[in-house]
Order: sequence, then C-alpha cells, then structure tokens
Amino acid sequence: MTSSSPVAPRQRPRLLLAAGVAASVLLAACGGGDADEGGGGGGEPAAEERNENLTFATGGTGGVYYPYGGGIANVISAELPGVVVTVQETNASVDNMKLLESDQAQLALALGDVVSDAVNGENTFTEPIDVCSLGNLYNNFVHFFTTADTGIETIEDLKGKRVSPGAVGSASEVTADRIMQAAGLDPQTDIERSQLGVAETVAAIQDGTVDAGAWSGGLPTGAIVDLASTDELVLIPTGEYAEQLAEEYGDYYFEEEIPANTYEGQDEASPQVVSPNILVVRTDMDESLQEDITRVIFENKEQLITVHPAAEELDPATAGEVSFIETCPGAQTFFDSAG
Repeated sequence: MTSSSPVAPRQRPRLLLAAGVAASVLLAACGGGDADEGGGGGGEPAAEERNENLTFATGGTGGVYYPYGGGIANVISAELPGVVVTVQETNASVDNMKLLESDQAQLALALGDVVSDAVNGENTFTEPIDVCSLGNLYNNFVHFFTTADTGIETIEDLKGKRVSPGAVGSASEVTADRIMQAAGLDPQTDIERSQLGVAETVAAIQDGTVDAGAWSGGLPTGAIVDLASTDELVLIPTGEYAEQLAEEYGDYYFEEEIPANTYEGQDEASPQVVSPNILVVRTDMDESLQEDITRVIFENKEQLITVHPAAEELDPATAGEVSFIETCPGAQTFFDSAG
C-alpha cells in the first residue's frame, strides 16, 4: 500500500465522538461532522466566525492515544468557539498519517519514527506528506511483554514463539520489527506472527493463544495494567538496542527506563527503547487555529492529567524541539510567547 492509498477496508477505523472515550471525557458538542469540512486553509477567521469540524485520528481503545486524544478533543471543543473535534479510533500512527494525507483527518497523534518516514516519503510512504507538528506531547515506551510462565526473558527468546508485534499499520509494529532485527531475529520468519492491537494481544496471552506481545505507548498503558492485575507480568528489556536503532534510523529513538512499580508486581525499573509522540496536522490548517489549538492544550494541562497521566509531560518549553518535522508556524508562535 502506498502512502496515497486509502486505508484498506479491513483496517478502516470506526468514527467515534470523544464523549464515548471515558466518563471523564465529554465533548461540548456531540454532533460531529464530515472530516472534509475541517482543517482547510484560507484566511484566519476570528474565533467567533469559526465553523470547524475536525476529525482527530488517535488509536485503539486499549492504548493511550484514544483516551488522551479524547481528552484533547474535549478541551479544544470546550475552549474554542466554533470548533468541534471528533475522535476516530484507528490502528494508530501509520493509519493516522495516511488519514491526514487524504484529509479524512485534520489532527493526528503519531510516533516519531512514523512521522519521520511520512515527511520524508520513506518505507510505508512513497511520497512525502505535507504535515507539521503542534508539539511533542509525551514519550512512548516500548513494551515487549509476556507472563512468567512462558519463560521468555529476552528478545532472542522470542524465536519460535507466538508473538504479536502490534496491529497492522501501527508504529508498535514498525518499532517491534526493528528491535527484533537488531537482536538478530527475522520478524517475518523467526516468530509465529499475529497482528493484534494491545488489548487483543493481552486477551490472547491470557487465553494462551499468544506467548508475547509488543506495544509502544505511554505510561501506564491500560491493557497492560489489566494483564499485570491477573498474571505475573514480565517486561522484556529493549534499551540495549536504542543506540543501534538511532544510528540506523534516526535520533527519535533513545533509551529510558519504565520506572519500578509502574505496573503491579514490577519491582524493578525496565530499560526500554523510547520515542516521542507528536501531535501532527496538515500544513494547510490556518495558522491562527494552529496557535489556538496548541495554546488550549498546554494551558489545560491539569485537566488533561485527569484523563491520562501522560499529560504530565506537557511542556511548552521543549515541545517544539523536534528535529525530524517542522513545527507549525502557529504552534511556534505560542511556544515563543510561552517561553
């Protein structure tokens, strides 16, 4: 599939209002709207003149993008008159960039490696996509996870095992495959491969049909919290591969630890590959809207923390420091004023 192709029917995400994300996530308006109506360029209308219906491509319900994106949608819709944001459940980063390209979405969350590929027209993307960044929101931590009864302790131990590296079209899949390659495994032939989202992977581990899974997400990830509450969770270290990945692919990979006690029974910190999550929009979005969306997100940090702890990482002083994608001019205006 090229970057200009629509999302395949079997991957087509379901459009959901942000009000359906969680009890704490309630949109100020519930009507939604056509994705084609929002995000276009042309002029910089005053806030009271806006009539913007924006679709926000997020991720699966078991991860962080979907609930956090719902919280962001709530804040934008409540704080900006004439703007209504609808969240869309997707297979995450790769899908989200393609939805932006086709203007089926006007905002998207995506992981650094996929964003870099998209703006450079590499790997999954055959042509560059015209997008820019509203900021680095938080870091994603790789989770290669299993349970103690499998005996799996290292990436090399995955050889011959039943493994889900992530859903098709997700950044989790991209990163997991790169880590397995760095460890000397062929991710296509050395494992019995399943393509499941994080919630489905956890269910498959619990029913014994999958041995291990991979996920790249914020801390904590709800589906993995659920697994740790019912089984003896094992986080497989990946941090030793961060430098190799950074040298081969780009500086959006680095090493950081999942702190001890992030998950039930996790008594020690776990070194993992980490990559930043970027809020991405099309470059034809009005600069005033870029600035206002960025402003209300960072000014409502405390409210967003109640939706998901990943919002604790919101920092306007550093959010614009992203080397692999241009910061949107409207967002940069806000960062300059906040700095």
